[in-house]
Amino acid sequence: MPMIVGVPTEIKTREYRVALIPAGVKLLVAQGNQVLVQAGAGLGSGITDEDFSRAGAEIVATAADVWGRAEMIIKVKEPLTPEFPLMREGQILYTYLHLAAAPQVAAELLRRKVDGVAYETIETPDRRLPLLTPMSAVAGRMAIQVGATYLEKEHGGKGILLGGVAGVRRGKVAILGGGVVGSNAARVAMGLGAQVTVLDVNLDTLQYLDDIYQGRIHTLYSDPVTVEEAVKDADLVVGAVLVAGARAPTLVSKELVSRMQPGTVIVDVAVDQGGCIETCRPTTHDDPTYTIDGVVHYCVANMPGAVPRTSTYALTNATIKYALKIAREGLVKAASSDPVLAKGINTFRGFVPHAAVAHAVGVPYTPWDKLM
Repeated sequence: MPMIVGVPTEIKTREYRVALIPAGVKLLVAQGNQVLVQAGAGLGSGITDEDFSRAGAEIVATAADVWGRAEMIIKVKEPLTPEFPLMREGQILYTYLHLAAAPQVAAELLRRKVDGVAYETIETPDRRLPLLTPMSAVAGRMAIQVGATYLEKEHGGKGILLGGVAGVRRGKVAILGGGVVGSNAARVAMGLGAQVTVLDVNLDTLQYLDDIYQGRIHTLYSDPVTVEEAVKDADLVVGAVLVAGARAPTLVSKELVSRMQPGTVIVDVAVDQGGCIETCRPTTHDDPTYTIDGVVHYCVANMPGAVPRTSTYALTNATIKYALKIAREGLVKAASSDPVLAKGINTFRGFVPHAAVAHAVGVPYTPWDKLM
């Protein structure tokens, strides 16, 4: 049966992305679904209400209108406190949830028996995370841009230009993790002329990076000794570690941060999964940094929201496939026939069918097949 799909305006601080583009609306409507878009939801991404209307969406005035009528809500970021009362039992919430770092959101979804489908845990058999990849690429590239900015003296940094100039040493960048975030950060950092070191526990990842950059970046196996040596010597440290659904492992302790050089900058992209630097806590675009022991910390949990035009289109290109499948078949049938999608279900009828999420938020794990 056709489904009513709702797209509310994002309310996270300076979150300018929107969860659907007009092309996605058109695809959903062509399938027989009704799409509700909150007035102004796309303006931050350069998409007008008229653009959505022409694609077949119904423009509604308030978030309450969207949440109250829609059977499936498609968002960009996790629901915030003002949105909790709008959620209802059996409603499908399709978005980035990052519940490992947001146990209060998990508690609300479970209490209200909302079916939460998380972009970041939809996982293919070869361990790829196709809905996380586009935003990880954006965040990885942004990490070097913002890191370079905060290395400027007026922002509390060392006053170092990452690429250096003739006769002066280049800035040193240590990237913890060589996945999508790390490899994109390495690409931009190397393009700026920085001296780049990538650390990872996956030797295939390190071999790949070594091959494509032909020795122009340093690759190191990640262990406590190499991490300590790399971050103590770095001007910019990028946290780029991810374990799907789980809290990110802590690789840099508070004690190690205290031994880093004053003016060093940390950009912890893993902060929305708890962060891989012990001293990191989530910040916002309004107040993005803080300093501990002279080290500047940038820990904005929705970095791609600052470049919404790029991010919105990149994100919805990836998410629309599963939105169409859920709307066409319903969540139970869609997930039962597609194990990749099933891995995205973080909460269902008051249960948690994802092992890593259950462990992270401290609730029992109930396998998906036991809920059917």
